[in-house]
Amino acid sequence: MGLLRTAWAGVLALGLLGVAACGGPAPGQNTSTEITGEIRMLTPIFEGAEGQKVLDGLIADFKKQHPGVTVVPDYTTYAKLNEKLTTSIASGRPYDVMLMGVGWIPPFAAKGVLADLGEDKAQLTSLYDQRVVDPGVYDGKVYALPIMLDTRYGIYRKDLFAAAGLSAPPKNFDELRDYARKLTVRDSSGKLTRAGLDILSIDLRQGFETFLWANGGDLFTPDGKVAFNSEKGVGALQLMADVIRTDKSEDVGFTEAGAATGVPLVQGRAAMMLGHNNTWLELEKNAPELIKDDKIGFFTIANERPAIFQGGTIATVSAKSKQLPAAKALVKYLASSEPALAANEQRGNVPALKSLVTSDYVKNNKSVQFAMENLDVAYSEGGVPAWLEIRGDFKSTIESVLLGRKTAKQALDDLAEKATAAIAAGR
Repeated sequence: MGLLRTAWAGVLALGLLGVAACGGPAPGQNTSTEITGEIRMLTPIFEGAEGQKVLDGLIADFKKQHPGVTVVPDYTTYAKLNEKLTTSIASGRPYDVMLMGVGWIPPFAAKGVLADLGEDKAQLTSLYDQRVVDPGVYDGKVYALPIMLDTRYGIYRKDLFAAAGLSAPPKNFDELRDYARKLTVRDSSGKLTRAGLDILSIDLRQGFETFLWANGGDLFTPDGKVAFNSEKGVGALQLMADVIRTDKSEDVGFTEAGAATGVPLVQGRAAMMLGHNNTWLELEKNAPELIKDDKIGFFTIANERPAIFQGGTIATVSAKSKQLPAAKALVKYLASSEPALAANEQRGNVPALKSLVTSDYVKNNKSVQFAMENLDVAYSEGGVPAWLEIRGDFKSTIESVLLGRKTAKQALDDLAEKATAAIAAGR
């Protein structure tokens, strides 16, 4: 929290938000019709040698279309992305194009950091699902275009289900817990050898949010008030605690820290999991026979309603860019069909464009296909300008309940108090 607030204080002190206040282009911005100039781009994707090779190819293709533009990428990770963004803004030299996470638009757009892309929201919904467009919109204006999606939903081993006499995935929380108990295996000493339901292999915040949405709850109200400590939210967190503490369907520490996505399920050490779409890559690499023999299934987490978690990477433009036309052209290019497909293939992620559901990549990846077919029940985190200050406290809140230190209601009420204060401080 301190870094973010300090950086924003620097932004305000330096007067970097003047462009938003006056509505016209900042001094020195290129306003000619010819698209030229050097663009600095910050990206948390296209990482590693293979990813950089993909991006180099895309930049070369973009330059063929716009020979007067030079793109200079700066690679980072999501763990360091917020720090690099806020530091660059406070220094007075923000990146022209910034790739951000879903949920990040309100914190930056509310402070005038992002340029309105001038896109028509209604037209975008013909290209993307409404739920994919919404995270890029703030106060009625489109500030970001989606490149790829990260999704979370239920994944299960059909062979282990069959052995336990189960023929279909669970339809509600009661069935989820019941199935998990039946699928859990412990040895004669009581040591867990197979988790009935793995809820610990993914980010705890994202896991809680998925259960929250499935239980009919929301993170915030439409007018920006805390809602995650509602009865629905308490029920969602209690479900997670019951899986661990009451049902003993998984033990804290059972999953391997830093392991690749979906390892327990792939190894047969978990029968079900709340998992990431790129678990499919782990299957292709280490257990292709499970794909070949159709032993992997998917399901939406459901109780009051079906839900999947939708995160992802979206492309934005700095309001202070001196090359606004070129920066906006790059964002539109990266969000277009071929570049977006290349980015998603490289990481095993979910394309945002509806048209890509018929691509060979999607057809050959049942996990990605399932995600695209269920985007109508996808929910995204964020929604308030203070989100980046709030989200980091979810992990310790959830852990306090899973470890029995607090009740679900106590923990969420405590977090709600802190979140309410952060929201009020940002106004």
